[in-house]
Amino acid sequence: MAATDFKDYYAILGVSKTASQEEIKQAFRKLARKYHPDVNPNNKQAEARFKEVSEAYEVVSDTDKRKKYDQFGQYWKQAGEGFPSGGVGADMGGFDFSQYGNFDEFINELLGRFGGASPRGGRQQSYSQNYSYRTSTGSSTGFSSFNDYGFGDAGAGTSQDTEAVISLTFAEAFNGVQKRFSLGNETIDVRIPSGAKPGTRLRVRGKGQINPMTQQRGDLYLKVEFQPHSFFQMEGDNLVCEVAITPDEATLGASIDVPTPDGSVNVKLPAGVRSGQSLRLRGKGWPLAKGGRGDQLVKVAIAPPKDLSQQEREYYEKIRAIRTYNPRSHLQQVKL
Repeated sequence: MAATDFKDYYAILGVSKTASQEEIKQAFRKLARKYHPDVNPNNKQAEARFKEVSEAYEVVSDTDKRKKYDQFGQYWKQAGEGFPSGGVGADMGGFDFSQYGNFDEFINELLGRFGGASPRGGRQQSYSQNYSYRTSTGSSTGFSSFNDYGFGDAGAGTSQDTEAVISLTFAEAFNGVQKRFSLGNETIDVRIPSGAKPGTRLRVRGKGQINPMTQQRGDLYLKVEFQPHSFFQMEGDNLVCEVAITPDEATLGASIDVPTPDGSVNVKLPAGVRSGQSLRLRGKGWPLAKGGRGDQLVKVAIAPPKDLSQQEREYYEKIRAIRTYNPRSHLQQVKL
């Protein structure tokens, strides 16, 4: 990645570099709601902004990725893959990395990975190529993992299988989608079936790297990752969401509308439902490999009002004055 391609993820989310995880989460949710494709149909600018915000959140919401990003800037991905700790231009025994525009150029020259030039020093080495592509549009980053290259005798113990990461929206994974990849000079179309989940590993036969000695070609393995969604999450095989309810709805029970992949459905809240309790919507969740649908879990979060009218305040005070229920009565018996 050239310096001009560097993205300031904090600026994209509109938070400071010292922002807490909760502040980052709140900023993302606000922007995701604003730019979500469902809210802005056929708006390419909003779609691009949504992807940019999702990419930023994916990095700075992850403690390990954020630490690398803060330390290495635009080279944080390569740093995690064995790039010299000083980044481009670092001093590695007198070797000058500043001559390379990016990490990919360095690997290309070092390993001659397309079967052309030999590594610096003139002696051809054998290697196992393991590229990591990350795409939501079909294009690849082209960065490779330095730690995945094994030096040894030509043709001995090398693997030509290619590992790749494909980033999907929830809608793409739910409905299935066809993605286009650029692998060197070759373009391939890959059909992702409906119901793919995070961690799903798809095998595309004969689309890996070519062994320069045997001319045999390995396979391409695609590992699915999800772009963050403003409402839905995946927990194992379950589709999960969180819905806020008012104190009176929690106490008296209510009927509320809850979004599902098929549209909103009416859900009855039982009287006395607790914050954090989950309600199960059977058959409204993720597509199953064997057919049918899993369940959607609706986590309830009681949200007290922040701004009360005068009348509301008076009624809450009356309830407090006559209330007999004490949820902390059992704490009187607690001892060390």
